[in-house]
Amino acid sequence: MQLGMVGLGRMGGNMARRLLAAGHRVVGFDRGAEPLRALEAAGGTAAASLADLVRRLDAPRAIWVMLPAGEITEATVRELGALVAPGDALVDGGNSMFKDDVRRAADLSPRGVHYLDVGTSGGVWGAERGYCLMVGGPNEAVARLAPVFASLAPGRGAVEPTPGLPAAAATATQGWLHCGPSGAGHFVKMIHNGIEYGLMQAYAEGFDILRNAGKETLPAAQRYDLDLPAIAELWRRGSVVSSWLLDLAARALAEDPRLGAFEGRVEDSGEGRWTIQAALDEAVPAEVITAALYARFRSRQDHTFAEKLLSALRRQFGGHGEAPAEPRGGQAPAEPRAGQAPAEPRAGQAPVEPRAGEAPAGRRGREAGKEG
Repeated sequence: MQLGMVGLGRMGGNMARRLLAAGHRVVGFDRGAEPLRALEAAGGTAAASLADLVRRLDAPRAIWVMLPAGEITEATVRELGALVAPGDALVDGGNSMFKDDVRRAADLSPRGVHYLDVGTSGGVWGAERGYCLMVGGPNEAVARLAPVFASLAPGRGAVEPTPGLPAAAATATQGWLHCGPSGAGHFVKMIHNGIEYGLMQAYAEGFDILRNAGKETLPAAQRYDLDLPAIAELWRRGSVVSSWLLDLAARALAEDPRLGAFEGRVEDSGEGRWTIQAALDEAVPAEVITAALYARFRSRQDHTFAEKLLSALRRQFGGHGEAPAEPRGGQAPAEPRAGQAPAEPRAGQAPVEPRAGEAPAGRRGREAGKEG
């Protein structure tokens, strides 16, 4: 099958190469020259513009847009919508908001142009492993593009189908599914990413607890110097918490057990917020996903106004000073600021010294937001 691919970055470029390897014909466009050269080297055809891409495709056309969600995707779909003909199909494979898909489909439908939204999971590993595809759009267009979805998806592999799976879910065993009408694909992907936030946060917090199991504040008989890379590797085998995310965590910890290359500032790409908004619209509790998103917000701040107010209140009602930040390994302890009382050890407890290379207290809480 012939397909146009707009956006040949890490995801789009890999998807184009996977399609070419499966025997499809790909005409691609990207604003950068290097991605176009890479596409040609893989056997694809480079287009000089969106108009040129449309001219090079046979009718009925199918054009896949693989760009970041937002104005760049909006403008590209709008421009392509003015160039294509009735019977053509436009696919947004990025992470657009599902409500935008509903609107775009309604705008294009009177002109006979099909619009599909495809939530795409697989990241940079998708070229090798395949992509999990969550598809929304009209039945006719989905059926026509089924060969493309089948080539991009992982296939059944070694995963046995769930007993009793409905016949309508047959393609799910191959790694792609027509989830429903316009917007359904990105809605399902949005919830997928919200779940991912919670899973990642749980792994991050669990490993942070393991990492701090040897703290001097704990009774000596209950301190453990644990090998985190080995534990991650252990859990990959036979454990109920095994997953691909755990595989990636094990890889990251094996490469850098202290994750010293990371500061711990964790961004969010929008789907977590949209998931929580959907939960609000549906009046569905989503405590874990909400807390995971807030943890990402927290990771980007040093000390919030709220924390400063907490310290001020503690001083007002009890005369408590702020504890000085624990120094990083190799650094001298910070001097308390003027008017700030040094931290007092508990009765019978020696002052706590940080381990070499251990992050300050303010950073430790944020390290729960690290992504492997």
